[in-house]
Amino acid sequence: MQSRSDPPGSGLKSVRRSPRLSPQSSGSKGKEEKKGGSSLQEVKRRGRMERSKEEEEEEMNDRLKALDLSCRSAASGTGLVYSEIFTHHKNLWESSHPESPDRVTSIMKELQRQELLSHCVTVQPREATEEELLLAHMKHYVDLMKSTQTMTESELHALCDKFDSVYIHPETFQACVLAVGSVLQLVDRVMTSELRNGFAVIRPPGHHAQSNESNGFCIFNNVAIAAQYARTRHSVSRVLIVDWDVHHGQGIQYLFQEDPSVLYFSVHRYEGGSFWPHLSESDSQFVGSGRAEGRNINLPWNKTGMTDADYITAFQQLLLPVAHEFQPQLVLVSAGFDAAVGDQKGEMCVSPQCFHILTHMLMSLAEGRLVLALEGGYNLQMTAEGAAACVRALLGGACPPLTPPTAPSDSALQSISQTISALYPHWASLQILEGSSLAEGRVIRATTNEQSTQQTSPAPSVATTTGLVYDERMMEHLNMWDRHHPEQPQRISKIFSKHQQLGLVDRCQRIPARLATEEELSRCHSVQHIEQMKATAVMKPRDLHKLGEEFNSIYINNQSFQSSLLAAGSCFNAVESILTGQVSNCVAIVRPPGHHAERDSPCGFCFFNTAALAARHAQKISQDAPLRVLILDWDVHHGNGTQHMFEDDDSVLYISLHRYDNGMFFPSSEDAAPDRVGVSKGAGFNINVAWSGGRMGDSDYLAAFHHIVMPIATEFNPGLVLVSAGFDAARGDPLGGYHVTPEGYAHLTHLLMSLAGGRVVLILEGGYNLSSISDSMAMCTSVLLGDPPPSLVTPLPPPHHSAMATINEVIRHHAPYWRSLRIHIPESVRASLPAPKHRGKRSSKGKGRKSEQSNTDRPPLPPTGKEDRTTERSLEQLTQGLASLDISQTANHTPSTSTPVGGARPKVPLSSEKITCEGEVKAESGGVTPEQSQSAESTPLQTQYFESVATGDEAAGGVGAEPETEGACGWSKPQMSLELMCGGQTDATLYVVDPLPWCPHLDVVKPLPPSGIDVFLSCQDCGSDAENWTCLTCYQVFCGRYVNEHMVTHGIVSEHPLVLSFADLSVWCYLCESYVHNQILFEAKNAAHCAKFGEEIPPWS
Repeated sequence: MQSRSDPPGSGLKSVRRSPRLSPQSSGSKGKEEKKGGSSLQEVKRRGRMERSKEEEEEEMNDRLKALDLSCRSAASGTGLVYSEIFTHHKNLWESSHPESPDRVTSIMKELQRQELLSHCVTVQPREATEEELLLAHMKHYVDLMKSTQTMTESELHALCDKFDSVYIHPETFQACVLAVGSVLQLVDRVMTSELRNGFAVIRPPGHHAQSNESNGFCIFNNVAIAAQYARTRHSVSRVLIVDWDVHHGQGIQYLFQEDPSVLYFSVHRYEGGSFWPHLSESDSQFVGSGRAEGRNINLPWNKTGMTDADYITAFQQLLLPVAHEFQPQLVLVSAGFDAAVGDQKGEMCVSPQCFHILTHMLMSLAEGRLVLALEGGYNLQMTAEGAAACVRALLGGACPPLTPPTAPSDSALQSISQTISALYPHWASLQILEGSSLAEGRVIRATTNEQSTQQTSPAPSVATTTGLVYDERMMEHLNMWDRHHPEQPQRISKIFSKHQQLGLVDRCQRIPARLATEEELSRCHSVQHIEQMKATAVMKPRDLHKLGEEFNSIYINNQSFQSSLLAAGSCFNAVESILTGQVSNCVAIVRPPGHHAERDSPCGFCFFNTAALAARHAQKISQDAPLRVLILDWDVHHGNGTQHMFEDDDSVLYISLHRYDNGMFFPSSEDAAPDRVGVSKGAGFNINVAWSGGRMGDSDYLAAFHHIVMPIATEFNPGLVLVSAGFDAARGDPLGGYHVTPEGYAHLTHLLMSLAGGRVVLILEGGYNLSSISDSMAMCTSVLLGDPPPSLVTPLPPPHHSAMATINEVIRHHAPYWRSLRIHIPESVRASLPAPKHRGKRSSKGKGRKSEQSNTDRPPLPPTGKEDRTTERSLEQLTQGLASLDISQTANHTPSTSTPVGGARPKVPLSSEKITCEGEVKAESGGVTPEQSQSAESTPLQTQYFESVATGDEAAGGVGAEPETEGACGWSKPQMSLELMCGGQTDATLYVVDPLPWCPHLDVVKPLPPSGIDVFLSCQDCGSDAENWTCLTCYQVFCGRYVNEHMVTHGIVSEHPLVLSFADLSVWCYLCESYVHNQILFEAKNAAHCAKFGEEIPPWS
């Protein structure tokens, strides 16, 4: 365990305070923590210590080069395979049989009528070989089917009587092998990237066919053979089969129920087994067996009349979470349309629009490698319209608007809950859910939004157009006093340049920018605020600086007002272009950002609330009365201004996913908490997914989207989606500290495109790493243009336990308002789980919930060490003790105690349990006395690292954050602290701190001087030996902040940011405001360790 000395230049005794006042230095009671943080801004104002932007960009580009969109597969086109031979399969003794040739001819006519055929790539069918048929069927059965070609009608009739619901024609075998071969043709072209996806208009259907018998109109199992073929021919290791035919595809289940490489999902009519095929194994408790346990998912409907909302909720709450965890390399769909409204066999109420949306959802998986094969569907017109809707989705057509009802039924929620409960032990993505206790009952919202969303745009076409608005005049807003301010003009130019580099600008339709009018601004802002900002255009620099200091995290120049008008006006034009049908969706590369701006004042880099103004503008010009607008805010900071403007308005749904850290992260207000649900008729329409603790990334954001954002948004049924698209939760952002990847943002964007008829506007908010924001926003634009989202990291880590706690807390607060959240997991199911393998222990009750593990069931701590024990024995005990406390998280996913942006995280005690050993420690505060230091140095201890990521805004540098009682590595116990006591020093406490695994300033580290490192040197300025540090650039030695802070002064004057502590061998970066632990530092740490203890530290691993 490595102890941490307090950093040499953080806390109250800094040399110079930033004009952005921290809570400690602010004189006004109502002043909130400044965005960007005091310590961060302090260093940035000094300016000289920052590495050049060019070097920083080059480094980050190297780290993100794998994300380059230009390297992605160039697969394009939707394949369509059909043959007239499929009409030769007919029933000789029952001409009115529902599985008739008209099924495929009506689909082809509808595709022609909707002018979709010309957009598809025609793929010629081929006959499957016997070897391919044997991938799923037995030889004697294949031979039997082959022999039917020469049978008489009576022989065929007699043979068919041996099977359940089957007829065979002399030409059936040829149609069957052609049907199988057609699907294989599409698999070949999709897997080799000749095509992006495809649809097979084939018959007879296949999903009921078993290895040695025909069943339910099916002879050969087309999709099952295709799955096996993809594995053998294309080395695919994970295949997802989705079966939305109204009948359970028991043939597929039987073939793969012991095969872990195939995930089979079937949603079907069951009614307690009374519906065909009348099998108990069609129920939810049949989840697969052996190594494939959990890989068979049955969602049985126990009532007829299931609607679009029921199916979409099932995909959101069940299929998509599991599919993202499974991460298929190919998705096959048994696309039956007998659940369509009007089908007399299915008796369900699924619209063609719903099939489009379900297809769109699946296109986010496997990098878009998706093949649909026709199964059932017996209402000719609705089957044809359903198939055409799927083809339109595959071609990239915008999702159609939903028709009411948009809330799932109680029966559907019960079925979904039962299936999730059956699968709960097998999928970490489902173990997020605790299960709402509010399982039934009416919603308590003032309005239910059951009216349909009417679009003012023309009838949907296959071609979608993405608008792009950008004007370099918005770069004229800049900070005259701090050239290193994170909200810099280059943010938008870098994003636009990245779009140009990837060819995205040429693919978009440019939308002109314009200035917003004062009348338009007054829809969300007071006249006084507008006039005050307008006056800044002619103010002198001194007055501008003085005015900026009156607000929270604001700088102003003479062009700020115009830039803000351009940002708002650009978004107005974007909204107008969408509502008039000129474009399908749009991306607005604008600044300054807007979501912190309040009605009466600027705040947090924001002057006017761009997204809020765009929402009001859309409602003003829309023919709908009123237009329902979703504002989805994924900026890492809570959009306080947006929330306040709409918290009593049920026509605007505001959902914010933000870092909260129990109110300590900017804007440091309890208004950002999950229990703030809106007021008056707006109750239920304000959703705060407020993360506290942890390093949230793709898994956490996807989980929130699957279980909160998309269910609520679908039920709300907006006519327009505005995204406050800040990218400061992106990996590498200096303020956010989170780990969302460009690919992650792509998936979030794709999910949102299923809403509002695809009418989505991405409006840039925050994001301060130029490479991260450029890659992330470009990836979002790519998805808006119709490109499939790229794969996420494999394997996708489970959500952080703190994220799970937040998600469940939000669900508890909003389940009374939104029926789609009411998933019920029995307590017995949750209690039966073993300890889950999460990033930290699983917290089961939401925000602030502490571990309830008792002393008796926790692994015992090692016994107290004695003075005369060897160092190795003490170290072993220490290591074992820490391991027993589960302090062993990976670098990227560690809960953390946070302060506001740019501030410092206090060192938080973990537990009152004590572990004693011989070695060196740091006192809790105030540094160590010379006597303590000498005593510590007299006893060697090999440093052990139990470290994980922190970022600059929360490493160390300020004070005032409320400490969390939960430990930094996931083990928690109320009101306790882990004090690692060392031999002979019972008054000292060791703390766990999270270092950065990399920082952008490591290149300043120079080779060791020939003399090495002498850890016993005194401060070169004052002669103190109490707490000294060495500079890793020039290797001069100075004292830390608790002595005379000469190292702080040296860092400022010399522009050398990285320093090493002689006390505990930790390395601190002034610019990142964090400890750093990286292999580049190993040589210096090892030299210091040798000088101090006479032995080397273990090799880097």
